[in-house]
Amino acid sequence: MPIRVAAIEVSHWHALYDAAYLRHLAALPEVALVALHDPDPQVAARRAAAVGQPPTFTDYREMLAAVRPDFVLALGRHRAMAEVAHYLLDQGYPFLMEKPLGRSAEEARGVAEKAATRGAFAAVPLSQRYLPFSLKARELLAAGRFGPLSHLYFRLNRPTSARYPAWDSPWMLDPAVAGGGCLRNLGVHGLDLFLWLTGEVAQVTGAQLSWRAHGQPVEDYATVLLRTASGVLGTLEVGNTFPRDGTDGEWKIAGRDALLVYRDGVLRLVTAAGEETWPGQPAEPPSLTVLRHTLACWQRGEPPPVSVQDCYRAVQLIDQAYALAGRPYG
Repeated sequence: MPIRVAAIEVSHWHALYDAAYLRHLAALPEVALVALHDPDPQVAARRAAAVGQPPTFTDYREMLAAVRPDFVLALGRHRAMAEVAHYLLDQGYPFLMEKPLGRSAEEARGVAEKAATRGAFAAVPLSQRYLPFSLKARELLAAGRFGPLSHLYFRLNRPTSARYPAWDSPWMLDPAVAGGGCLRNLGVHGLDLFLWLTGEVAQVTGAQLSWRAHGQPVEDYATVLLRTASGVLGTLEVGNTFPRDGTDGEWKIAGRDALLVYRDGVLRLVTAAGEETWPGQPAEPPSLTVLRHTLACWQRGEPPPVSVQDCYRAVQLIDQAYALAGRPYG
């Protein structure tokens, strides 16, 4: 029997765009997309029309009671995420929830603690762990190829924040709903990679934000400096200032003996012996890989590949960065 999946708050842009979770789920032969929820019935109807017309609901509690899905994809506004997560945990539903689990580390902490206490399957799609760069970095780290680590660098600069209203998510430009801008939304990816690859606890040592490019109430560019307990340094840059569809991005990890960098579609390893290169693009969209892997782990009774606890650790660093940048959103 297929896995019966229902989705909550599908007005989130990742429902059909970028990660396009609903499109991927609808195409997976092992999945049946049985219901969609959104408080806006018109948005729910548009999303349903794009993925085979599953039934739609404006109340997610009513939807869950009516269809009793096997698994839940939870998207939605940052302001609503923690409430939804607590309800799913209380009702015993396994789920995959978009980052950042809320508007603050405090909201994310409550979700992470309850999930841990109950041994719940509560996953987060931090898809950059599945990039060829990330997987190669883990392989080289396990083999000791880097020697002592020096630093990591992550830049993820995406197109204009005007894409959010165009994709039915205007709330992303409202700090009261989103809890911040590009750092809250995109920063989780780089911060999670930094923690995952170093395997250490880290602190934010510096941060700055800019609103200059688009003049919105939330920041459109941010830089964050990090340091682990052993002294590995990190630099994170995230933004919404790329002037067309695409990404201005770079991923780098460096140690005494090797440097691995991904840029412009090429993965490059530099050592004293010379250089090696590989194609840097994944074989399939990372969001599809996340869905496959997460559902497979749940079916086998294994823990989530990326958990709400992992997300909470990254969100803590986001809150530290906002604090150092002057607490612009209170």
